[in-house]
Amino acid sequence: MTDPVPNRSAAHGDPARGAADRVLVAVFASPVAEVLLRWAPELGYRTVLLDPDAGRPAGARAFAEVGLDDALDLAAADVVVTDHHRPELGEVLRDALARPVRWVGVLGNPRHEGPHVAALTALGVPAADIARVHRPIGLDIGSKAPAEIALSTLAGLLADRNGRSGGTAHGRAAAAQA
Repeated sequence: MTDPVPNRSAAHGDPARGAADRVLVAVFASPVAEVLLRWAPELGYRTVLLDPDAGRPAGARAFAEVGLDDALDLAAADVVVTDHHRPELGEVLRDALARPVRWVGVLGNPRHEGPHVAALTALGVPAADIARVHRPIGLDIGSKAPAEIALSTLAGLLADRNGRSGGTAHGRAAAAQA
């Protein structure tokens, strides 16, 4: 895993794509996180990799280290948990939900209840906060490979930020009216 990529969009002077308030927080070093960190700057995101593991990759931090000295606007942060099998899942989500973040989501199969529900309940997190966790995340494009999952996730985040549902529902509605 490499250090987060600088925001190339802002460097190219495109204020619409280089919105300084967009922050993508990828949680847990994983193949999906690696792709998210590589592609998100092209969409105007500043990126942060969080991993509570003491042996985390260079550039990764723990939640306690975020926002203290780097002027990140966490109120505009989209937090994407990229591994729902890690034992620290509950603690990481609890910490994310305690921060003023815009959006929190966990990757996972929509056919099964996410393990985050039991983990957060066991930690005493209120049901209203647990309900703030999005799962599944991203657009339903049948993603399997890490790059496909990252593409789906980023498209879903952009749709949410732009007040859109994502997908091609608008195309089907227009065809039905014709």
